[in-house]
Amino acid sequence: MSGALKLLGIDPGLRSTGWGVVEMTGAKLTHLGNGTVKSDGSLSLAERLVMLETGLVKVMEQFLPHEAAVETAFMARDAVAALKLGQARGIALLVPARAGIPVAEYAPNKIKKSVVGAGHAGKAQIRMMVEILLPRCEIDSEHSADALATAICHAHMRGSSGRIEAALAKIEAADGAKKSSSQRGAGQRRTVGSARR
Repeated sequence: MSGALKLLGIDPGLRSTGWGVVEMTGAKLTHLGNGTVKSDGSLSLAERLVMLETGLVKVMEQFLPHEAAVETAFMARDAVAALKLGQARGIALLVPARAGIPVAEYAPNKIKKSVVGAGHAGKAQIRMMVEILLPRCEIDSEHSADALATAICHAHMRGSSGRIEAALAKIEAADGAKKSSSQRGAGQRRTVGSARR
């Protein structure tokens, strides 16, 4: 589909990593899929990270997104939890980057504000707004709801950036036209002056 961008949102976690894919066509967003990649808590940390990597690679292969967005880490309960979350985030950043697509990162409060309008919105509010913004979307889990919210946030930020770039391009074009017109006018005045002499 010409002009359509597929955006992958990822909500990283060692136990459960949520993912969600939306398609952006202009200002319109369409839900393409969502789910949760889970790791087995009985396995070693290395094996659990492999499970997350394998699951996200399958998502990449299935949907072939053009860009990805990952939620940044929040304040974890303790240092061990923070370390585990950081390792899961590493996988979430690695998989799309290795596939050669741009990867953006957004803080949880930024995502909530973009989707709900309030930086301290709860899980239920986020899920409700995602379902409103993406009609007929069947959400797999709260993790995939957060991932879809991350993708929606990226679409909003990308759209805002696009509008700003378009506005700047118009301003530059207008300035260029003014300069060109001014130079033509000055050239004509010089020609007339030379003819009079």
